[in-house]
Amino acid sequence: MGAVMPRTLPQRLYLLCYTVDKGKFQIDNLQGRGQLLRAGALTELARDGLLGATGRKVVRKPGRTPDDSFTAAVWGDLPDSWPKGWLQFVHNKAHTAETPVRDQLSAAGEAAVSRGKGMGVIPADRVTVAHPQEVTALQERVRNTVLKGYAPATIPLDELAMAVFAVELELTSVWSRSELRTHKQAINALAARFDEMVPGLRKALRDSYLSSRTVGGGWSA
Repeated sequence: MGAVMPRTLPQRLYLLCYTVDKGKFQIDNLQGRGQLLRAGALTELARDGLLGATGRKVVRKPGRTPDDSFTAAVWGDLPDSWPKGWLQFVHNKAHTAETPVRDQLSAAGEAAVSRGKGMGVIPADRVTVAHPQEVTALQERVRNTVLKGYAPATIPLDELAMAVFAVELELTSVWSRSELRTHKQAINALAARFDEMVPGLRKALRDSYLSSRTVGGGWSA
C-alpha cells in the first residue's frame, strides 16, 4: 500500500520544495518557505470561509477553530474586526512557520529529521522525506495543472495554490526557468483565477519572498 499524502496544504507545500533526485531540500528552494507555509494556511482559511479578503486586506471571520494546529495559529493572528494588509500575516512570523509543519510531518512518519551542520560549519537540521515517490507524484500533479491545459475555473483552490505558489517562489524542485518562460500564458491565467478567489494573497507572498531573497533569508532550521 502506498503512502497517504499529508492532508494539509502547508504540509504538501513543504514537501513540494524537496528535490527528490538530490535527496534534500536545496538552498534555492528554502528562501521564502516560511512565507509559503503561512500562505498555504491562509488559503485553507479562505477555502473554509474563515477569512475575508478584499484587495490588499484581510480579516478573520468567526467560525470553528481549525483542527490543524498550525492553521489555527495563523487564523488566530488575523484581525477580527478591522481588515489589515496581507503582507504582515504572510511575512512577520515566517521564521516560526517551518518547525511546526516539519514536526507534524515527522510525527506522521512522512519526514525524518537529523542534526548536522549547514555548509559544514553551522549546526542545522537535515530533513529527508520518507516517501520520495509520493513527493514526485505531488510535483507532477502540480506541473500538470499547467501542462495539461486545464481550465482555471475547474481547478480546486488547493491545487491552484500549489501551482501558483510554486511559480511565485520559483521552486526549482517543480519548474525550470525555461519552463516558466514557455508556459507563461497558462501560468498567468492560473494566477488571475487565484487572485479572484483570494485577492491580495499571491502578491503578498511574492513581495515577501523577494524581500527575503535580497537578504538571503526566509527560512528557519
